[in-house]
Amino acid sequence: MKFFLSYLRSRRKTLLFFLLLFALLCFSFLLYHLPPEAVVYPMLLGVLLGLGSLLADYLSVRKTHRVLLSLQSLGAELADSLPVPRSVPSEDYQALIRLLTEQRGRLADASAERYDSMISYYTVWAHQIKTPIASMRLTLQNEDTSLSRRLQLDLGRIEQYVEMVLAFLRLDSDSTDYVIRECDLDGIVRPAVRRFAGEFIDKKLTVACEPLNRRVLTDEKWLSFVVEQLLSNALKYTFSGGITVEMEGENTLCVRDTGIGIAPEDLPRIFENGYTGFNGRADLRASGIGLYLCRRVCDRLGHGLSAESVPGEGSVFRITFGARKLGVE
Repeated sequence: MKFFLSYLRSRRKTLLFFLLLFALLCFSFLLYHLPPEAVVYPMLLGVLLGLGSLLADYLSVRKTHRVLLSLQSLGAELADSLPVPRSVPSEDYQALIRLLTEQRGRLADASAERYDSMISYYTVWAHQIKTPIASMRLTLQNEDTSLSRRLQLDLGRIEQYVEMVLAFLRLDSDSTDYVIRECDLDGIVRPAVRRFAGEFIDKKLTVACEPLNRRVLTDEKWLSFVVEQLLSNALKYTFSGGITVEMEGENTLCVRDTGIGIAPEDLPRIFENGYTGFNGRADLRASGIGLYLCRRVCDRLGHGLSAESVPGEGSVFRITFGARKLGVE
């Protein structure tokens, strides 16, 4: 109905012309006092011919409309699939479409080339920066002072930021390195907790991580990235008490903390790219990328990721396994 009304609006001038012509003929017949039989028959014949012509035109326009709708999902092949033009304006429009399609293709190629160059550069940069980080860590391992321990913690943060860069680059890459298989959850969580042992000690926080005794279908490397991000965030905003990693039910891994919590107005948006919220604005180091990457990775792995929080009491992040079926590789 919406298309039919739109069609009538596009033909309103033609319809108005025929109505005026019809009225003129009626007026002419009345002037000459012709008998009704001589008037009604040609009028009905004219109306039928007009309706038939209108119906044929409507069907033709509707067919063209449907073809053009189907072409909206096409890319560079659009110009080769246009319907045959039936008028000079149609030919002009198709020529314009072909020109715009060619320009779009050139712009897309140039953009893809720039994007590939950027990805290559930052990937090389991320791998190269790991060398001086490893060198500094080896140097600091030979010392046991409060300064060396502090520097080792900072190096750990830098390594984490480098991993975030690599994860950000790989997420939208055409070639992914996901390897989905059954993994021991303890073998993923415990190394992640040990990685932050220095920060737990430095901040005098407790950590509770009982044996999980679960095997889950996931990618070990990418799930480790998510767990480390959640632990890092918990450590960043927890100043007393501790952090607990435990199973909730059969398929949900929980990371709980006794930190400052998340404001209710910020909670619905914490997984948005670049959103830092009240806590992030107070901590100028916050980038708003970590939780965004966690959500993206969990979506790719078919896991659910959710959060609950009470300001002043702490937060809990839940990774739910089996939210979407995955294949074993």
